[in-house]
Amino acid sequence: MKWIEGGVCAAQGFRAAGIHVGVKTHASWKKDVALIVSDVDCAAAAVFTKNVVKAAPIHVDMAHLADGKARAIVANSGNANACAPNGEENAERMCAAAAKAVGCRAEDVLVSSTGVIGQTLNVEAIEKGMPELYAALERSPEASDAAGHAIMTTDTVKKEAAVETMIGGKTVRIGGIAKGSGMIHPNMGTMLCFLTTDCAISSAMIKTALLAAAKASFNRISVDGDTSTNDTCCVLANGLAGNTPIEAPGPDYEAFLEALQALCVDLAKRMASDGEGAKHLITCSVSGAASEESAEIISKSVISSTLTKAAIFGADANWGRVLCAMGYSGEAFQPDKVDVRFASGAGEILVCRQGRGVGFDEDLAKKILTEHDVEIRIAMGEGSGACTCWGCDITYDYIKINGDYRT
Repeated sequence: MKWIEGGVCAAQGFRAAGIHVGVKTHASWKKDVALIVSDVDCAAAAVFTKNVVKAAPIHVDMAHLADGKARAIVANSGNANACAPNGEENAERMCAAAAKAVGCRAEDVLVSSTGVIGQTLNVEAIEKGMPELYAALERSPEASDAAGHAIMTTDTVKKEAAVETMIGGKTVRIGGIAKGSGMIHPNMGTMLCFLTTDCAISSAMIKTALLAAAKASFNRISVDGDTSTNDTCCVLANGLAGNTPIEAPGPDYEAFLEALQALCVDLAKRMASDGEGAKHLITCSVSGAASEESAEIISKSVISSTLTKAAIFGADANWGRVLCAMGYSGEAFQPDKVDVRFASGAGEILVCRQGRGVGFDEDLAKKILTEHDVEIRIAMGEGSGACTCWGCDITYDYIKINGDYRT
């Protein structure tokens, strides 16, 4: 497997575009609608938010994915179309407009929205702009870049990546774009992620692979403890790589899953790193737990802890925050077996041995925690379970961004 350029246009047979049509009205906002189209019909699958309050596009996508097929994805930023007047009607209108331009059934279009909740979507602007959006479709890295920018809200950077691997003697590519900066919590957050692949794989197996990849990536990040109404991650597989179709578990499926999961982890880490106002990416690696499930629960609790986030922001090696977050995770463990280390590109330092504080160099600890990428390494001493989750620090800017997000 290797990393390549091209995002959602890296795989054969996919084109993308992103333009401004007027959903975003602020003068500083630009692209606000994205379109991704396959040359042929695709096996398709998606995972959605676990929030009981779901945006209209999610209900539409669930219906459109009943047959496990899709051809295109249309998405807007600037308005969540959640808890909004005529929500599902407007989501269906977006699908119909895209389908007319593409030349497919409206049921073969998936739709997503992100932005402010509760406000009526300016669907007329999207309908009016669809011919221009379709005309802008290209098969190029620049086209994927445009689509990636069109789905951004408070993101400060675009999230895009692609990988290439060999399956059955054929070169298979998987690419993706994503957005996510705030309202991010395990079991997905205010994130959209669109994945494309030219792998030949059945609808059932692509769904199985996506669920497994999401569990190990998007469900293991947290920015602020809030799970959104719009979280969507969908994948289109058009089969143009020409590999023998993957229809059951086996070596080909494992190779595909490995590449898909690596891509999703990369995109998930980019979201955590770009948390609203964040200055640090926090990686929490738990080893020696009773099970992987236990390690995941403990790791999630640490990266979700507001006090731990604040300590990292201040480059304060306050390991007590880590032990505290572990303790209220709900998992049973023996604190007197726990070791904690902080690490980064500046080095590594032991701060807790067997549940007790140890003398350490405070200056070195601060130097380690001043780096952008910081790791909290927890050794449980109880078994072979391990898990890694990702989060970010909390800063003054997080309050500023969310204090006037709507206005």
